[in-house]
Amino acid sequence: MIRIVLAAVLFALASSAALAQLRTIPADAKRGTMSHVQGMTVELDGRKTELAPGAQIRDVNNRIILPTTLPSGSLIKFMPDVQGRVWRVWILSQQEAAQPDPKK
Repeated sequence: MIRIVLAAVLFALASSAALAQLRTIPADAKRGTMSHVQGMTVELDGRKTELAPGAQIRDVNNRIILPTTLPSGSLIKFMPDVQGRVWRVWILSQQEAAQPDPKK
């Protein structure tokens, strides 16, 4: 019985530590709106563009999602690859969206 309680306490502590982690969006990430078009094609600020091979889209809970599950018109921050294709995407939470972009 004590082992079960101890295991439950350890699990709860590990879970709360994981929830406490904040995601880090690079300061030079660009803000925009994005919708999925088809396959690896997205619409970024009204222009069709391609996702880079290995592109990652993260939801507000920092989970990687498929491009087809990207909510239409999502407010995002993104990083391009060296060829200008979309490489990393973070869907912004309400709190993140309310924060001003860093001064350049």
